[in-house]
Amino acid sequence: MDFTPANYYDPNTKIWRGDQMKSYFDPRLSIGQIIFHEMRRHPQLIAQISATENTVLTFEEVLKNSIRVACYLRSLGLGQSDVVGIIARNTTHISAVAYACFFNGTAYHALSLTTDRSTIEKLYSITKPKVIFCDGDEFEKIRTATSQLDVKIVTMRKHHPDSIPIEEVLKTAVEDNFLPVNLEQGNDQTLAIVCSSGTTGTPKPVTVSHRKQMSSINQSRLTSADVQYTSSNLEWISGIMTIITSAVFSTTRIIDDNAFDPNFVLKLIENYKITWFICVTSTLAQLTNCATFGTADLSSLKVLLYGGTRLSLEIQKRMRNRLSMDCLHLNYGLMELGRIGAVNFHFDKKPNSVGRLADGNELRIINKQKENLGPDQAGEVLIRNNEHWSGYYGSPELTHKIRDSEGWYHSSDLGYVDKDGFLYILDRMDDMLKYQTCMYYPNEIESIIAEMPQVAEVCVFGINDEINGDEAAATVVKTKGSRLCAQDVVDYVKSRTDSEYKHLNAGVIIVADLKRSTNGKTNRKANKEYFLNQIKVA
Repeated sequence: MDFTPANYYDPNTKIWRGDQMKSYFDPRLSIGQIIFHEMRRHPQLIAQISATENTVLTFEEVLKNSIRVACYLRSLGLGQSDVVGIIARNTTHISAVAYACFFNGTAYHALSLTTDRSTIEKLYSITKPKVIFCDGDEFEKIRTATSQLDVKIVTMRKHHPDSIPIEEVLKTAVEDNFLPVNLEQGNDQTLAIVCSSGTTGTPKPVTVSHRKQMSSINQSRLTSADVQYTSSNLEWISGIMTIITSAVFSTTRIIDDNAFDPNFVLKLIENYKITWFICVTSTLAQLTNCATFGTADLSSLKVLLYGGTRLSLEIQKRMRNRLSMDCLHLNYGLMELGRIGAVNFHFDKKPNSVGRLADGNELRIINKQKENLGPDQAGEVLIRNNEHWSGYYGSPELTHKIRDSEGWYHSSDLGYVDKDGFLYILDRMDDMLKYQTCMYYPNEIESIIAEMPQVAEVCVFGINDEINGDEAAATVVKTKGSRLCAQDVVDYVKSRTDSEYKHLNAGVIIVADLKRSTNGKTNRKANKEYFLNQIKVA
């Protein structure tokens, strides 16, 4: 069956449209109500397996735990206008916390484990959670950061003496005839609050509604025979998608709470016969560059959904060559959009495209004069879904900067749509560099470097020179066992382009891994800072 999203192009308005969104469930139901109903249908099926904690839970057990957490939150007086904080790994009972929030119509605000104390303080001073669920590893940092708030801290593992262990919460008495609440604002109500990548400053709290996550349900093709996995925690859209679709479609979800290890992930796919895997592009790069990639059994995979920053075509092809079918699905979206904007179900035919628009979305490409452009013309990508968005929590001014009065999200991504309706993302418009009088994008050089078989990942940026302006430099991760050196990269780029401004005039360093933002995306600014520090030391 051809699952390619339908694209419609209006040559008069120069706007592309996806198919109309179809509802799998009654659109008046909340995410919590759907999950509550579906988990009761298959009580004995395995809902979750923790590969690191060695726990196995059925849907009946997950549902009981979720109801107890929901009753605990209700006993504290938390309602639909309150916020629950989450800074936690994928441990056994964190799913019960998320489902409890869904049942109660109480939004959770999830932060990355790597978030520093001052940023936690800034963000939670905005959303003011009444309860925070975290791991004991982060307890002291969180307690210090929230000292000005009246907040209870529940630990999921490695319990601190001053915390409330999750096991105590799971002893909460269950209300008679417990039911999920009806949402006061309908499905426009906020389901979760996640954070922007923070590459340009303090991360912004992004609201995600119940309605936006309905699209994850409506466009999923999962069954109870599927086994799902993502290394993403609950502060990522991919983590939210996985925990919701697993409960709705009664799949088995594999979790782990350790630091990301590509060899370990490949072993998970092999041992648990994972069929549905979602990750960021950097994960794909790390998987293809690890020691066991060539021998790992990946035959069970039916969907490998990935997105984030750009990824070289060479790395994507390495992964495709290890898969038994064309199931490598690059996707595109904005954190603010709250769901997938476009997805490519035809890697073999359209490699490196992020695909056609997902249902319910519209797209236009504009130039600097804000004029709409047609097929094969590059400009800024604008996307909208004609749905309510509550914006950045507590920040209406910032909200209006990214979403205009007509509902278009301004992505700041440079891209184009080909004649077949497939979207291609070229670079971030903010990343444009200027060498003397010549404008160029880092991706133009990254694409050349990525041709080298010894290169696993690369990040290019500009180093300011008083005479020339932005001189290109690069941090490069070499493939396992490669003897690649910095001069090899400099020479290769010079041999592949006559344009002096595209040469690596500021140099190259070889690194073990690229610097990344909290959401796993390559952080160009951080890589540039690391490069400058290394040059100073040398």
